[in-house]
Amino acid sequence: MISLMVLLRLYAPIAGVILAGMALGQWLAVTRWSLGQALGLHQQLPHRLGQGLFWVGLPLSVLGFLSRVDLSQQLYLAPLVAWAAMLLGLACSRVGMGILAQQWPRSTQVSFSLAAMLGNTGFIGYPVVLLLPQLGLEGFGWALFYDAMGTLLGSYGLGAMLASTCQTPALLPAPRGWQQAWRALSRNPILVAFGLGLLLRPLPLPVWLDTSLYRIAWLVVGLSLLLMGLRIQQLRSWQHLPRATAAIAIKMILVPLGVGLGLTALGIEGVPRLVMVLQAGMPSAFANLVLAETYDLDRDLSVTCVGLSSAGLLFTLPLWLWGFPV
Repeated sequence: MISLMVLLRLYAPIAGVILAGMALGQWLAVTRWSLGQALGLHQQLPHRLGQGLFWVGLPLSVLGFLSRVDLSQQLYLAPLVAWAAMLLGLACSRVGMGILAQQWPRSTQVSFSLAAMLGNTGFIGYPVVLLLPQLGLEGFGWALFYDAMGTLLGSYGLGAMLASTCQTPALLPAPRGWQQAWRALSRNPILVAFGLGLLLRPLPLPVWLDTSLYRIAWLVVGLSLLLMGLRIQQLRSWQHLPRATAAIAIKMILVPLGVGLGLTALGIEGVPRLVMVLQAGMPSAFANLVLAETYDLDRDLSVTCVGLSSAGLLFTLPLWLWGFPV
């Protein structure tokens, strides 16, 4: 059992950087700084930081950490668990909508299911795993395989499949929409860096390059958490709170609990179990917002789920550290 003081030492850096991002976003909003554009800096910064992390930061962090990851473990189990968690979330969302017994539009139903099944295992999952001393690099390989071969493929594969059922004539034709989804997946910089990192592992890198990548990787960890705080501060759509609460209860409580109990029953414990439970309990993915915009889903519900679940991580993280200790 983890003592409260130990938990606070583990938890404080994560919560501290997230809260710093929220404070920075609020300060920029109050001061109304801008860079000569119509949007204020508090609106521009999260977008630019997110783009920079997506295209440059996270791929470099994957390269920086992958060279130090022990690939001799049974890491192939991570994507299998990721897909099981996504399907569990999808099934629970269907049951949940049946229990609520409300006639929701199809777009709302799909947004509800996506929020319950797709988690932010990259931007948030990587930093959480790396910043916990009992996990760190030992657990990063599990987190990386869970995200790259599980969540990413699920978001633009199964997620796009569900979202495409809501297409209207005003949107892209289905074949073209599918082509764009798979093209985006094949060009995803995190997947490209993942493949490149695996190819470069047998080659010894110069010490200066290896050290630089490693330091950049840790910088990206902090910036990812800062971005999470900026995003939480920016979100304003809370009118779908009851529906979002139900979806997030599935995503951040039922699914990780099911994953943890299932892995325990299979005899998988320690670092692999905790990492996969944490990844299964990550907040709703930012990819949900992309799918909502692309396929004309319930944007307000998607935004509410992302904001509520991101804030909820501050409360659910201790549950899994206590419930499935290393």
